[in-house]
Amino acid sequence: MKKRKYKNLIADHIQEHSSIYLFVVVLFSIGVIFGAVVVNSLNFTQKEDLFYYLSQFFGQVSNGEVASNKELLLQSLFHNSKFIGLMWILGVSVIGLPVILILLFIKGMVVGFTVGFLVNQMGWSGFWLAFVSILPQNLIIVPVFIVTASLSITLSLKMIRKQFMKTYNQPVAPLFVRYFFSFVIAVMFLSIAAGIEAYLSPVLMKSVISSVGSL
Repeated sequence: MKKRKYKNLIADHIQEHSSIYLFVVVLFSIGVIFGAVVVNSLNFTQKEDLFYYLSQFFGQVSNGEVASNKELLLQSLFHNSKFIGLMWILGVSVIGLPVILILLFIKGMVVGFTVGFLVNQMGWSGFWLAFVSILPQNLIIVPVFIVTASLSITLSLKMIRKQFMKTYNQPVAPLFVRYFFSFVIAVMFLSIAAGIEAYLSPVLMKSVISSVGSL
């Protein structure tokens, strides 16, 4: 019964703020496309330098010389939690809305650039490397970022209406409590994504690297 109630609440929330979720998804997608396009604007020397460092990294992965799984897990969790934590704080502030949008765009651009560069330099081998090294954890991370950004934008807009337009009269305390718990849940999902990135992705990367030969 409670599970159905929570599902109804989530469905009602998404339906009520569907325009915000749509805008966030479109903005993130534009960031991904922009990141992929930026790859083509790099000159030959820049591409060669980046590919050299990338080859060094893949060589370390293949030889098992990267950081330990535990270190990778903590680094991933800290990095992504810090990112959504900043979004969370900006959502509470009245002036944080533009920065939230910029952060979301940058996240999409990084994903697009990484995938685009691998494919541009390595063709199908780069596609499969991107598939196993980026996709698994981002199946969780990207939705978490989109939901966090949407919630932050929603709260920021409500704070703006309350402070400047005086059109939001509902008590904010319950809203902050729900907002805080949404951040806790987001960190829990990011922990799962960090585990995938630390323990599963390196194994998949080694198998792809060994299959395509020495980089």
